[in-house]
Amino acid sequence: MSDSPDPLADPHTVFDTTEGRRSVVVLGSTGSIGTQAIDLALRNPDRFRVTALSAAGGRVGLLAEQARRLRVEAVAVADEGALPALREALAGQYGSEPQPEILAGPGAAAELAASPCHTVLNGITGSIGLAPTLAALEAGRTLALANKESLIVGGPLVKAVAKPGQIIPVDSEHAALFQALAAGTRADVRKLVVTASGGPFRGRSRAELEQVTPQDALAHPTWAMGPVITVNSATLVNKGLEVIEAHLLYDIPFDRIEVVVHPQSYVHSMVEFTDGSTLAQATPPDMRGPIAIGLGWPGRIPDAAPAFDWSTASTWEFFPLDDEAFPSVGLARHVGELGGTAPAVFNAANEVCVEAFLSGRLPFNAIMDTVTEVVAAHGSDAQGTSLTVADVLEADAWARARARETAAKYSGGAAGDDAAQPAEARA
Repeated sequence: MSDSPDPLADPHTVFDTTEGRRSVVVLGSTGSIGTQAIDLALRNPDRFRVTALSAAGGRVGLLAEQARRLRVEAVAVADEGALPALREALAGQYGSEPQPEILAGPGAAAELAASPCHTVLNGITGSIGLAPTLAALEAGRTLALANKESLIVGGPLVKAVAKPGQIIPVDSEHAALFQALAAGTRADVRKLVVTASGGPFRGRSRAELEQVTPQDALAHPTWAMGPVITVNSATLVNKGLEVIEAHLLYDIPFDRIEVVVHPQSYVHSMVEFTDGSTLAQATPPDMRGPIAIGLGWPGRIPDAAPAFDWSTASTWEFFPLDDEAFPSVGLARHVGELGGTAPAVFNAANEVCVEAFLSGRLPFNAIMDTVTEVVAAHGSDAQGTSLTVADVLEADAWARARARETAAKYSGGAAGDDAAQPAEARA
C-alpha cells in the first residue's frame, strides 16, 4: 500500500472496543441489505439490539412490522409524504402500546445515524447515502458500510472525518478483501483482485446487448438484489464502483486492482501477496456473511450464513473481463484517477440512465454511452482533498441534467423527470 499511515478500512484496527451486546441503527431497513441485517439481529439477540430504523418510505407496512418486532426507539422515512401511512401502519402494529419516535424528511436518516449506538449499518442505495455516512462518522459511530456511493461521490470528505478502523465494508467483495488482508501486513500486499459474476449478460458481445430488456437485465444468475444494483451488475458499473471503493478503502493504487469474472460467485475477492501467495475469501452467495462481518468484527457470528457442502462436486471458473462489451470498469478507473467531482458525475449520470432504462426509455448500451459522454463533458477539476459537500451536490445536479439531455438522443425523446430522482434504498 502507499505511505499513507491509515487506510479507511483496516482489519487490524478496531475503532470501538466496547464489549457486550451492540446497539445498531439500520438505514435502508426495508431493502435487501436491511432485511437481511434484521434477520441476523433477530437470530442473535445476545449480540445485537437494533435501536432505530430508516427507509425510503415505499414499504411502510414492513417498516412498522420491523419496528414492532425489534422494539426500536425511533423510525424514519425519507419521503415526508409517506408519514400518514407510516403512522397508520404503526398504530396497527402497536395498538395502545407506546410507539417509537418518528422522523421524516431527507435529513431523517442522517439524524438517526448520529443517534447513540455502537454501529450504524448504512444499507441505503445511491448518493443520498453520503450525508448519513458523514453523520455516523462525525458522531463517532462504527460504520458498517454497504452504501458504496458514499465513497464514490465523497471520498475525500469521508477520508477527512473517518478514524482508523471506523469503517467496516459490507459489500461482499470488500468484506472479502477485508478478511483476506487480515492475513498480512500492508507491505505484504501486491495486488487486490475483485471478482465479478459477469451478470446476466456474461459472454455477450456489444452487438448482442443492443436489444436486451429491463426484464433480461434484472434476471441476475446468482444474487437477489434491488433493481438499481442489479442493472449496475448487468452493465458492470457496480464493479467499476467497487474498484474505486477498493482504492479508497485500502489505499491501493488503481494499477494494482484487477477485476476477474467468476460466474459462480463463490470467491468474493482475493488478495495477492508479494511472496506469490493469493488468499481468496469464499462462501456461497449470501449477503448475511458480509453483514455479519460489518456488525460483529473483530468477532464472527456463528452460522451467520450457509457454508459449502464439500461432499458435493463443483466447478469454479475465472475469466478475463471483456472491456469492449463492458467498458464501465475502465471508465470508472479513469474517473477515480481524475478524482475531485468526477466520480460523483459518473455515479449521478449512471443513476439517471438506469432509471431511464428500467422505465423503457433508454436502450441498454446507451446507459454507458450516455455516462461516457457526460464524464467527457465534465472533464477534470481541481478540488482534490479540498472537495466540499456543496461541490458534490453541484456536480451531481449538473450530471443529472446533462445525462437527461444526452440520453434523449438515444431514447428518441426526453429522458423524463423520473430519471432525475436519486436512487434510494428500494423500500
